[in-house]
This record gives sequence, C-alpha cells and structure tokens, in this order.
Amino acid sequence: MKFRVERDVLADAVTWTARTLPTRPPAPVLAGVRIEADAQGVINLASFDYETSARSEIPAEVAEPGTVLVSGRLLAEISRALPNKPVDVALEGNKVVVTCGASRFTLLTMPVDEYPALPGLPEVSGTVSGDAFTHAVAQVTVAASRDDTLPLLTGVRVEIEGERITLLSTDRYRLALRELTWTPATPGFSAVALVRARTLNDVAKSLGSGGLVNVGLSTGQGLDLVGFEAGGRQTTSQLVEGDYPAVRRLFPDSTPIHAVVATAPLIEAAKRVSLVAERNTPIRLSFSEGQVVLDAGHGDDAQASEALEAVLVGEDIAVAFNPQFLLDGLGALGTDFVRLSFTHPNKPVEFTGQGSLDGEDDSAYRYLLVPIRFTG
Repeated sequence: MKFRVERDVLADAVTWTARTLPTRPPAPVLAGVRIEADAQGVINLASFDYETSARSEIPAEVAEPGTVLVSGRLLAEISRALPNKPVDVALEGNKVVVTCGASRFTLLTMPVDEYPALPGLPEVSGTVSGDAFTHAVAQVTVAASRDDTLPLLTGVRVEIEGERITLLSTDRYRLALRELTWTPATPGFSAVALVRARTLNDVAKSLGSGGLVNVGLSTGQGLDLVGFEAGGRQTTSQLVEGDYPAVRRLFPDSTPIHAVVATAPLIEAAKRVSLVAERNTPIRLSFSEGQVVLDAGHGDDAQASEALEAVLVGEDIAVAFNPQFLLDGLGALGTDFVRLSFTHPNKPVEFTGQGSLDGEDDSAYRYLLVPIRFTG
C-alpha cells in the first residue's frame, strides 16, 4: 500500500474515525484504525468496538492499493502534528511509514485479518437538516443520565411518526422533549428506537455542521442498529435494549401559574447566586408580581440574592432547584425569554421558550425539572 494525501484531509479523517476508539479495547485490534486504499484514488478509514462503527472516505493519490491496521489514537496524534505539506503513507514490511516534509514516523501494523467485519449502514429511513438535528440533540441530551448502572436512561428515545421526530430523555430528576421535522424515505414511516445519548451527541456535533444527514434504522432483524451518513462519513451504533419508561405523562395537562423572565439575565443571575450554594444545595426562586428573587445560602453560611424583572400570572410561588440542572435547562432553550409553568411548589416545573415577553411559548422544546424541597 502506498498513497499521498493532503495533511489536513488526513488529519480530519483520522481524528474523526478514531474519536470513539475504546480506551480499554476488549481486543487489541479494536484500538486500530483500518486504512484501505483502492485503485480508484479513494482511502477508506474505519473503526469499530462491537457497538459503534465509524467510516470516512477521502481522496488521495494511490500508487499501490492495499489495506493496513494501525493504532488509531497514535495515527491521529501524528497526523495533527505534521507540518502543512502533502503526506506520504507507505507499507514497508510489517510497518507503516508516514512521511511529511522532513518528518518521518514508523508505526507497527496490527493483524488486519483479525479485525472484525463492520456492520453495514442500515437502509436510509429519511433525511434531516444537519443544523436542526444538531440543535435538537443538544437540547435533549442535557437531561440524559450519565449513570451507566441505569443503561436505559443513558439513551435518548427516538419516536418517528411520518414527518415528525420526537426526542425524549430523562435522568429521573429532569425530562427533556424536543420535536422536529424530517423527510422520511417512505410516507407514513413509523419507528421507535433508543439511542445512546453519548453516541447521538457525538454524531450530531460531527455530522450536523451543514447540509443533510441521512438516518437509517434497522430493528427486528437480528442486530438492531441506527446509522447516520453525511459528507462521506458514516457511523452506526447498536440500539439500547429495554422498555423506556412512559415519561410523556409527567408533563402537566394544565398549569394555573406561570412566569416569564428574560433568559440571559436569569442565567447570569443564577450563576452568580449559585456561587454560594454548596455542593448539593439548591438555589431558590421566589416569584411575586413584577419580579423574581434568586437566593442561596442560609444561617451562618455565605449568602447571595438577586432580583430580576418578571411577569407572573397567578399567585406568588417559590421553588428551589439544583443550580446546574436549572442552568442546563435555561442554556438549552435558545430563546430570549423563558416561561416557567407551575402546578405546585413541590411539583415538577415546565420550562419552555418564548420569543418575546408577551408572546406564545414554543412547545417544540420542553424541559421538566423536579424542584428540591426546602424549609423556611
């Protein structure tokens, strides 16, 4: 195998393909990136850990076709550090030689015949705008659990019905729901899947930079997979098994009290007030006519408070939240104003976005946060 490729093209492709390589692979060969050069001037790079696969395709000047397997993380580090000149890659015996200007690196190869076959990309189920997909995934994954002892809750439930996709996630303390539109490959397409939040977030960031993202779902055919493809890059991931809890019913049917606050000032005030909130202690929001007062700390501890303008509809109400969970929800909204809808001081509070102080709330994104009980 022997080929020449532009340094930036190689570095981007290797870095992207190697990004999900396991730090402790179940087999040594799974720490590698497979590089295949064909006679048509195309280099295919691939990685796989039995759960998630990644492929990228780049153009190159191929002098000798061939396939090798080398350490993915090492090749990624080397390719990023090379000078901005064309890179020559050649197989010499059981080593791969990477030459760029005056720089020369030699990497040991791994047994490519021991590398597992990658799963194929599922048939395309539909396409979605990359920008919309990235934004929606970021809004929902903030509420997914990071606790691997509860694998179901580390996933995002994807519900597809015709031209509408609904994304749901929860870690038991908060719940995020986001609806967006897409173009199904067949009219009336319907499916439900549970995708790892970490994988979904990574894919959205790396593939959703522009254009369209092709999405494929394969369920009930032995290996349940989701696949994504855009810009010459493909990734697949096994779906999470199990029945996701019925979380939709947690959203209240009606809310007799609601308040509207400018989002950016509320975020900044919450950050300042939370500076005195010790670990696992809440900040309190007290709503009354015309204002909301944020405060944290009590007794002999450090204390902070700040008042902001707010519109309140209904009776006065006070709630307390985990500061980080509050900031996560506010940061995910992406709107100038936030509407907080209440049923009771100790019941979950629904956050939705508004474009103006007296406008309609946007129910495409809903963030439900469980308050913390406080005394006094």
